[in-house]
Amino acid sequence: MSGHDHAHDGHGHGNGKGRGNGSAGHDHGHGPGGHSHGVAADADRRWLAIALALIGGFMAVEVVVGVMANSLALISDAAHMLTDAVSIVLALIAMRLAARPARGGFTYGLKRAEILSAQANGLTLILLAVWLAYEAVRRLMDPPPVEGGLVVVTALAGIAVNVAAAWCISRANRSTLVVEGAYQHILNDLFAFIGTAIAGLIVLTTGFRQADAIATLVVVVLMIKAGYGLVRESGRILLEAAPAHVDPDAVGDHLVGHPPVTEVHDLHIWTITSGQAALSAHVLVEPAGDCHAVRRDLEQLLDKEYGITHTTLQVDHAQDSLLTVGRAGAGDAHCADAHGPVHRQGPHAH
Repeated sequence: MSGHDHAHDGHGHGNGKGRGNGSAGHDHGHGPGGHSHGVAADADRRWLAIALALIGGFMAVEVVVGVMANSLALISDAAHMLTDAVSIVLALIAMRLAARPARGGFTYGLKRAEILSAQANGLTLILLAVWLAYEAVRRLMDPPPVEGGLVVVTALAGIAVNVAAAWCISRANRSTLVVEGAYQHILNDLFAFIGTAIAGLIVLTTGFRQADAIATLVVVVLMIKAGYGLVRESGRILLEAAPAHVDPDAVGDHLVGHPPVTEVHDLHIWTITSGQAALSAHVLVEPAGDCHAVRRDLEQLLDKEYGITHTTLQVDHAQDSLLTVGRAGAGDAHCADAHGPVHRQGPHAH
């Protein structure tokens, strides 16, 4: 979606603020630079499909070989590849859903489909890791015979397949959480295959059968790390936390430092989907200030300093009584139910 400036002229003094549901008392603007709304509709699905074919085909072969070789390391690698394949499928589905225009009650469209997909993928990784950890510990205590030669050959083939799949996904749009998650999963799987090849070589040359279970535990650690990262990042977005690189208090202080702004409250910063941050705030300016000019200036500041172009700013003239320095509860006099800290010029609590 290209950038556009969508502003409601007139800046009344009502309390209609927030995320696009205000009255004429709020201004809704987007910076001139444009912004990316989640998964791009023209993302290169072909590269993802090629990676999916490579992973899916090899995964089926690996399961068969893993059973023949009695190697839990190979089976755990196949389980990891299954989550890789699922993540790519979810990315492809999310691309199609995100491309649908917003309509009806879904005012953002279905752009958060990728976030739900990423969370489901992360949880699946963690659950599979728990099962594999249990099996690995059991085999450490009672190691079965393992065909080291089959393990080495299959792991080396897996390294080649993962390198090819990672290259394919690197050619696609990695600006979104679900695609980047698939890419990171494949890289983790690549390291896991290297560990499995080493374990197979140890079994083949020394007969130390526990090496297979130890390699499985390495895969488990990688799966938990990747799964936790996906759950954490997608959870932040679903809980509408501010982007990790943005400090809302610093943003509020920066905005209130722009004259003739006297106060900023009801400041909310959240992420709609990967790469699409949004901000809303109620801004009070001096009685002689130009509300519309202030709005435009603040939009440019947010775009330049923080990369936030999806903004909803309600800009009003402050009442004379609110300009009294040190007046207790001044912000509450204008808004009966202000959310979050009130930012004013000079030292103030957050």
